[in-house]
Amino acid sequence: MIGITLLLFLFLNKASKGRVVEVFSILWFRIAFAFVILFAINLIASQFGFFIPINIVSGLLIAFLGIPGIASVITISMFL
Repeated sequence: MIGITLLLFLFLNKASKGRVVEVFSILWFRIAFAFVILFAINLIASQFGFFIPINIVSGLLIAFLGIPGIASVITISMFL
């Protein structure tokens, strides 16, 4: 699957390759920043005896949804 994707990437023109790389770099930055946000929330919440699990699902949820994702992760972990 990865090989086919890379092969199709080679057939793109230069402008399209730049756009694909830009989209992937933005996505990876958002995911990394989501984990930083989760870590910061855990530092603050641990003082109150509250714990939010840091895993790929919560990271992706925050990366794609933004602030509503943060609210949903906090709400879900409060009720579970």
